[in-house]
Amino acid sequence: MKIVVVGYGKMFSNLILGTLESGHKIAGVFRAERLKYPSWVLFLKDIFAPSADYSFFKSLKLSEIKATSVNSKKFRKEILRLNPDIILVGSWGEKFKKETIDLPKIACINTHPSLLPKYRGPNPYTRTIMNGEIESGVTFHIMDERYDGGPILMQKKVDIIQGFHGDTGESLKNKTCNLAKSAICELLRSLDSEIIIPIPQKESESSYYPQINENDILIDFSWSSEKINRFIRALSPWQSAYFAYENDFFKVSAHEFSENHTVYKKAGTITAKDKNSISVLTGDNMIIKFHKPRLFGKFKQHITGLYINFVVKTGSIAG
Repeated sequence: MKIVVVGYGKMFSNLILGTLESGHKIAGVFRAERLKYPSWVLFLKDIFAPSADYSFFKSLKLSEIKATSVNSKKFRKEILRLNPDIILVGSWGEKFKKETIDLPKIACINTHPSLLPKYRGPNPYTRTIMNGEIESGVTFHIMDERYDGGPILMQKKVDIIQGFHGDTGESLKNKTCNLAKSAICELLRSLDSEIIIPIPQKESESSYYPQINENDILIDFSWSSEKINRFIRALSPWQSAYFAYENDFFKVSAHEFSENHTVYKKAGTITAKDKNSISVLTGDNMIIKFHKPRLFGKFKQHITGLYINFVVKTGSIAG
């Protein structure tokens, strides 16, 4: 079979490797940078500061489709010329229109990093950890005009490590993308040698989570220590978690938990502080100590120590 691979990042590269391992031919690749930069800017960037995606597929001597969108006339014209059996998609923000979906001889197949129909949407790595799931995975499904809604061809599961040093968003992404490599190899070999009946997704079990926004990165100290830890791990390393104090926000990174031996009982109470740390009571009567928190803002971050010394009060409420 001839395959066109569309995508970016680790999922893109692992799908390429898995496709080649399956013994099938990659007729062309289409990278997300084509959507982001004008052609002349990308031309210069490829010479002087090539991306990991570009360097990777060029090292494999793969042909690149040069268009501005998967729904553009130029992309569709190239697909008609290449006449692929499958367009394989991994990590892509554009919605495919029906005119593009109908082009390959067999199907457009999307690679989604969750166990569909659960966790549809752009960032299941973060959401599954935040919600305390013990497993996630990768789903290959036939694309239709809905986001992540087409019938399923194959699913593979991956465990989510729990606990203080459990999976971060990044480590779960790495595991899922590595799993996709072997899984797409298996799927393509199966499609080549047997009949696979697509299984419709159960809409009654579906869930959708949009892109993370500013309301999704604030710690609520009424949560348990375990939930707060999951929350911080889920966002790492792409986005820091924050907590509010009066009209300001602290960016947090390193933290540790301990039992509460103070007189304070209300969640969110600041139990201790110094210029390099703030300790806060959680909803399950544990204390989380934030090491080197930083005020949000280009100017304010430089006066964090002074702010903690003179503004933050032990016994006051954060969050």
